Amino acid sequence: MKKSQTQTQLSSSPLKQTIAVASIAAGIQFGWALQLSLLTPYVQLLGIPHKWASLIWLCGPISGMLVQPIVGYHSDRCESRFGRRRPFIAAGALLVAIAVVLIGYAADIGEILGDRVDLTPKPHAIAVFAVGFWILDVANNMLQGPCRALLADLSGNSAKKTRTANSLFSFFMAVGNVLGFAAGAFAHLHDAFPFTMTEACDVYCANLKSCFFFSILILMSLTTFALWYVDEKRWSSTETVTEVNGGEEDGEIKEEVTAPLKVVRVPLFGELFSAVKDMKRPMVMLLLVTCLNWIAWFPFLLFDTDWMGREVYGGNSVGNVDDKARRVYNKGVHTGAFGLMLNSVVLGVTSLGLEWLARGVGGVKRLWGVVNFILAFCLGMTVLITKVAESNRRGSAVLETVVSSSPPVGVKIGALALFALLGVPLAITYSIPFALASIFSSSSGAGQGLSLGVLNLAIVVPQMVVSVGAGPFDEMFGGGNIPGFVLAAVAAAVSGVLALTVLPSPPPEADVLKVSTVGGH
Repeated sequence: MKKSQTQTQLSSSPLKQTIAVASIAAGIQFGWALQLSLLTPYVQLLGIPHKWASLIWLCGPISGMLVQPIVGYHSDRCESRFGRRRPFIAAGALLVAIAVVLIGYAADIGEILGDRVDLTPKPHAIAVFAVGFWILDVANNMLQGPCRALLADLSGNSAKKTRTANSLFSFFMAVGNVLGFAAGAFAHLHDAFPFTMTEACDVYCANLKSCFFFSILILMSLTTFALWYVDEKRWSSTETVTEVNGGEEDGEIKEEVTAPLKVVRVPLFGELFSAVKDMKRPMVMLLLVTCLNWIAWFPFLLFDTDWMGREVYGGNSVGNVDDKARRVYNKGVHTGAFGLMLNSVVLGVTSLGLEWLARGVGGVKRLWGVVNFILAFCLGMTVLITKVAESNRRGSAVLETVVSSSPPVGVKIGALALFALLGVPLAITYSIPFALASIFSSSSGAGQGLSLGVLNLAIVVPQMVVSVGAGPFDEMFGGGNIPGFVLAAVAAAVSGVLALTVLPSPPPEADVLKVSTVGGH
């Protein structure tokens, strides 16, 4: 029987095409890293109080819950002459460029619309920023799913090519994170774009604009090259496919079964609802552990650089504070971005050693439990670091000495070491739960896309809860970030206990570490 043209082309796709598509992850993660390191402080500079700043981040989990599965669903069925995935990837990249321009120029647009430069909050600037931020998260979710799907298409039926594609995607994610956090840590990047400083946009704002200009350049260059270089054939719902049995390592075909491609007519959310309703106990336990895990992670991911600027360095950014307090705060934010760069380096190295780590501790289930305790320890240590930094500032005030713009060297080293150590549990969070979801749901007949869609609910729902409740919860206990971090530490510890006790172990023959590492929203 004759193989379909698309199947032949995808099964023989060269490594260079896989690298071209995987490299888009560097552009995506560059922008995501800038969001994590710079945007929470930026919204407070625009005048949004700390207790409401987390609400801006609601768009991430909401768009992740709605946009990513919808785009993935329709990209599977797109019959455009440009291919199934490429139209969505191109549209996502264009929307990212539009969004970051809106975000970077929010203060300038706000001034044009009537905001006063010397007053906060700046309502028009906040509105423009919010619109841009929502577009950015929607665009990022439009990009990630089709990119991963295109990599799977290019890998064909070869498990070896699939593993290679997943490794390359993870590698470029780490590259993007490192570059993004490094850009966020560099306080003088705006010198390359002198026009970014305006009456409405101070040094910090100008630096953010400059970072986003680099983000657009990197993403558009990588995306344009990949879409030009990779020849994705037009897909048709009437074409035939070939099932390959055996010989997956070298692509040898032992048996061919040709049949019309089946198009599922059940709506996407109908499939998700059915999958949730019919879940078996292993998948339920996985969702529970994942939910608690993200309750632990999200407060820190939202406010990590804000914690460095506010609690560790003792600066301030809200309202009409004096210039010295704002400079100290900005210095802390840049140091936090450097810490996130270290975090990404550790994350990348750990991702490459996941298989070795799992064998060393006795399996992926035990590894996930252990690293959740590491996460709880690190989140608890933020309290100690904060108290030592505050004690140093109080001591300087009592002695009437000049308060340094930096905390003691030991405090700074401790905070940066904490950022770096958190790269280990983050690497596991970005990989093992997704692999286990694929394995646990396979017995029910659900596909990998559907199983990841179900798992995505356990990620985005906690994020929405944290986004709504983190700020008011912190305010109940005197403000700042520490109350939320303490609650997150408790959630991480409980997640670790459940991972070790109630989470089933995968079958010994299942190679869970062949599933791709993921990131972002």
